[in-house]
Amino acid sequence: MPPSSEHPIVLYDGVCALCNWLVQFAIKRDPQDRIRFASLQSGFAANILTRHNADLSDFDTMYTVLNHSQPDEKLAARSDAAIAVLLELGGIWRPLGATLRALPKWLRNWGYGRIARDRYRIFGKYDQCLMPEERYRHKFLDM
Repeated sequence: MPPSSEHPIVLYDGVCALCNWLVQFAIKRDPQDRIRFASLQSGFAANILTRHNADLSDFDTMYTVLNHSQPDEKLAARSDAAIAVLLELGGIWRPLGATLRALPKWLRNWGYGRIARDRYRIFGKYDQCLMPEERYRHKFLDM
């Protein structure tokens, strides 16, 4: 079943330990079951990235797809993608996202880039993408 355009889709590095932790963080704080996920290494992600002329080999960048498969589909990257997730989670995460969005984009992306560059060394890397728990598999579009 194709994802609804109402569900934001997070495209993340499926072998990155930090990225997988952040996906689990978002899943557990998404009580309305809105956010969906796909690894950057998947064909699903490649199709979206190709539509937006994004680099298919850039696994240092997280993306959030808004309005999937609609004429106004948008691909948010790096810090904008993380902020989109925080805003979607709502609750106490919405003000944090709004505060981060108020910072200059160059500063946000500089910080994002510093973490992305060293994430494997600091947090580790898996040999392959992790399989989500059965109760969350419906959230993963690349299964």
